[in-house]
Amino acid sequence: MAPTRRLWLAVLCGYLALGATLQELPPFLASKFHVGPAATGLVVGAAFAATAAGRPFAGRWGDTGHSRTVVVAGGLLAASAGAGTVFAPNIAALLLCRLVMGAGEAALFSGALPWVLADAPPDQRGRVAGWFGLSMWGGLTLGPVLAAGIGEAADADAVWWTVAVLPLVSVVLASTATARATEPEPATAAPAPTAATAPAPESAPELEPAASTAPTGPATGLVTEPIALMPAVATAMAAASPPATAPIVPAQISKTPTAPAPTAPGFAPTAPPTVPKPRAQNRLIPPGVALPGSIIGLAAYGYGTLAALLVLSLGHSAGRVVALPVFACAFLVVRGFGSPLVDRHGGAAVARVTLVVQAAGLVLLAAAPDLVVTLVGAAVTGAGLGLIYPATAAMTLQQARSASAGAAVGAMTSFWDLGILVAGPLGGSIAAGAGYRAAFAAAVVATVIALVLAVRTSLQSRMPTARE
Repeated sequence: MAPTRRLWLAVLCGYLALGATLQELPPFLASKFHVGPAATGLVVGAAFAATAAGRPFAGRWGDTGHSRTVVVAGGLLAASAGAGTVFAPNIAALLLCRLVMGAGEAALFSGALPWVLADAPPDQRGRVAGWFGLSMWGGLTLGPVLAAGIGEAADADAVWWTVAVLPLVSVVLASTATARATEPEPATAAPAPTAATAPAPESAPELEPAASTAPTGPATGLVTEPIALMPAVATAMAAASPPATAPIVPAQISKTPTAPAPTAPGFAPTAPPTVPKPRAQNRLIPPGVALPGSIIGLAAYGYGTLAALLVLSLGHSAGRVVALPVFACAFLVVRGFGSPLVDRHGGAAVARVTLVVQAAGLVLLAAAPDLVVTLVGAAVTGAGLGLIYPATAAMTLQQARSASAGAAVGAMTSFWDLGILVAGPLGGSIAAGAGYRAAFAAAVVATVIALVLAVRTSLQSRMPTARE
């Protein structure tokens, strides 16, 4: 199996586990700990706090060639959190398990993404990121369906043990994937060049290709240090120069110890030049992330409100089991068929349309008079959220360096986690004080603000063209 497919399945398994907890946590908390909507929202959102904090680190470590280690560690963390949830004696222990699971899920996706993007052409990275992101969003949306099916066939304990086992499958898949092309390889010492005698001035020297010991960058393969000239070439250059002018002999800057190059009398080699490192490589959050991150974070508030409160708002009706699966189906259909639109029309344009659809779905949820309208609202909201991630990923990748693509998309995705983190406790508090309709109405406001930012981005991108 190709490594990209293995990684896709590895991330899918991990996020199936996280998605299953979205279905199972609200009734689990109500029956075992007797808590209300505010505490439920806090516990649901806790995992996304650790995910938001961990994504930039996981993406940066993946960019430096440690993707396999990051992904395997993420799977082990998520598995241990799933098992710990079964035995959690109180809310504090359950919150700790949620934080560990969030950290593991961050490492799974953001560690694997640089592995996948390494070989993607620059003009297709938005499509590749959207396609690979389907593993994460597919798990989040199909996980509730899986949990509902297992809960009906067995019991809640079976769901939680499934949550613990699925990340272990991710560990196996990542461990057996072939190494990424940009992973660091053991350095081999270059043979020291042998001293050569300069040819006579009247005979033309035969130049040979210079041996380079310069390392290549982890993600781009570009040479990051100057190439050292062979001693024979340096000597020939000195001998061929007019005696009245002292030539500057290129300095030997190879990292491999070499014999000093013979030079003409009176000529001293210059000091090796210093090569400054790109400033962006030293930044945890690369530039160009704030605006698309804000857009997806505000959109995520709507998803976080739906994930934390939709099942509770339906009480004991039949829609309690099918509401999240309906959302999931609409989401996956739009994501699967609509991802190419991002490369065709641009991330900002797609974000505008998808946010309008999401806002319409949340309006239906806020005003739903019955179960049918609620299910329609869940489906419309899912359709609206389907393309927000590939759209904002494309916007981010347009401004990110290829060497920091994983860190940039990881940092942008952290805004999604932050939106869900805020939506859980805030939406739960609004629902406890003013009802579920008010909580969904607040999600509409957040989505409209995201739409305003997307429109602003589109106008800014058109201004240079208008001036021309």
